[in-house]
This record gives sequence, structure tokens and C-alpha cells, in this order.
Amino acid sequence: MQTVQHSEQTLKTALISKNPTLVSRYEQLDAGERRLLNKAFKPDNDLFGPITLHSESDWITSHPEPPQDFEQFFSDPSRKAPSPEKRSIYIQCIGSLGNTRIISEEYIKWLKGYCEAFFYGLTVKLLEPVPVSVTRCSFRINDNTQNLQIHAGHILRFLKRKKPRDAFCIVGITMIDLYPRDSWNFVFGQASLTDGVGIFSFARYGSDFCSSRYEGKVNKLQKVSSSDYSVFDNYYIPEVTSVLLLRSCKTLTHEIGHIFGLRHCQWLACLMQGSNHLEEADRRPLNLCPICLRKLRCAVGFNIRERYQALVKWIEDESADTPGVGTEHSREDNVNLPKPVEAFKEWKEWIIKCLAVVQK
Repeated sequence: MQTVQHSEQTLKTALISKNPTLVSRYEQLDAGERRLLNKAFKPDNDLFGPITLHSESDWITSHPEPPQDFEQFFSDPSRKAPSPEKRSIYIQCIGSLGNTRIISEEYIKWLKGYCEAFFYGLTVKLLEPVPVSVTRCSFRINDNTQNLQIHAGHILRFLKRKKPRDAFCIVGITMIDLYPRDSWNFVFGQASLTDGVGIFSFARYGSDFCSSRYEGKVNKLQKVSSSDYSVFDNYYIPEVTSVLLLRSCKTLTHEIGHIFGLRHCQWLACLMQGSNHLEEADRRPLNLCPICLRKLRCAVGFNIRERYQALVKWIEDESADTPGVGTEHSREDNVNLPKPVEAFKEWKEWIIKCLAVVQK
């Protein structure tokens, strides 16, 4: 195992900058917020650890890219930020997220609530779920896994056409595996920063996706017509578990972070680290490092303490019973499934430690 180490001065510059204007902006932050963010370069820091590399296949090793400090983020001419007219994140579900309608509806509401806490201050809205056939995307059977896959680029085109006027971005989520082009095996997600659209799959986050027992496999000899979307009818969906929800929340917020202009983090252990495989994605924490947290705070304008409190509240709330959210038939059924947050327990304890620093 290898550790990515940076000097105290390097981390301090990456966070605060040497630009007098950005230094002044930093000094205007609340004292508690600065106290937490300064943990990035403090030797006694016990909240934000270094990045660890476990194999040559890890992202940083196999995808060399220049790091992005706060000044580079702030000065990026292509970066987009929410405006008073465009402060909504839209979520478009493609296919079902659960093996029953009720589970699917609850799952998407859990994700909505999480995004509202993570991107605190923005509105998150749900669009009516659509079947794969509505997107008119290409699809295939993966030669390695024998699972159905849909074309990520075609889904992005569909989302771009559907993007509402008040949307900062629109993101599609699905339990069907994705591929970006014929030569690629798969992709967890794909986004266009210019268009403010993204599509993310949670298919590979099921516990048995790569096992020979996976029930989503399609007969390799089966001929699949490019226009026959009935192959997606009753498509296999993994059981919703706490780990699946945690992995979904990670992917969704990581990829939306890219739409805000945050590049892959190479400073400290952080949600915005790249990941090449599920093992590496699981090592990636749910939280942003101080450098990426300052970037997102700059883009959205939230209060760090209030954001952390909202995340704790999301974990503690047993259901997704958010006022004004949901569909009529879910209310008629009067079903309120408990939110599986067991896997978030450790992170909740970490947030409470951060709140203690901010509120000191």
C-alpha cells in the first residue's frame, strides 16, 4: 500500500491560495468553518486522512491528471454555478430502482433527500420515472457479464432534451448497467459539464453482480433487436440494502460534483477521488476533503454547519417522508419503508466530530 503525502504548505496553498483576493475571501469565512477547513494542513488532523493506493489499477496510478486546487477551481472559465434562476437539481429515474413500485419510489426519495442535504441550499426535484424505451437509446448484452447495458451517451442526449428551464443540472439514475462506447466494457456514470447532464448506474453495486449466480444474466445466444425494448420488461433488480444505498449516494454526489466543476481530488481522502473499480469506490469516503468542501461551498453558498446538520438529520430520519415529495399512489398505499442507514453510522459519528470543531 502506498500513501499520497503532501507537505503542510502544499495543502495550505491548495486550500487557501496565495492570491490576495482569495486569501481575503477565506479570512471572511466564519471562524468555525475556517477551524474545520484548516484541519487539511494541521499535523494533528484526525478528520481528513491521506489518499492510499492499493494497486496499480487504482485511479491515480492508471489515470494521471493534474490536481485542481481551490484557485484553479475558482478561476476555471468553463465552470458553471447555480444562478437565482437555475438552482434546481432534477433527478430522472430510468427503469425501476426496486423490485416493487413502492420500493422504487421510496429509494428515489431517499436519494433526493440525501442530495438536498449534500448540496444544501439547492432544490432537488424528481421527474416522473420513464422506461428505457422512452429514451430510444442503444443497448447490448455485455460479452463478459451477459447483462443488459444501455448506451450512456444516448441517455445524455435524451436528458439534454428534457432539461427543465430552472435546472442547474439534470441527472439520470438507473439500475441497468451502462457502456459509453462499443469498445468499453462498462462505465459507472458519465456527465457533460457543458450541458449540465449526467447518467449514473447503480447496477454494479448489488452484492452479487459479478457472481455466476447473478439473476440479471441474459442468455448469450439470445438475439436482441435494437428496437425491441421488451427485453427490459421485468428486468432483474438487486435487493435494496444499506450498502447499496450508501454506494448509490456516493456515486450520485460524486458525479454531480463534477457538474459543479470539481475535478478528481488528489489531495486527501475524499468523495471526489476517482475510482477504477468497486473496491476502490468503497474505500472512498462519503465526505469531501476541506479543499473540495471549500470549492462546493463557493459554488452553492451553504453554511458548513447547517449542511452537516442536514446530513445528520437525513441519517437519523427513519423514512423519506419529505413534505411535498412523492406520488399520489404512494400516499394512497400509506406505505412508509424504513430507510436502511446502518452503513452510514460511522459517517454520522464523523460528521458529529466535524460539528464539534465548527461549533467549538
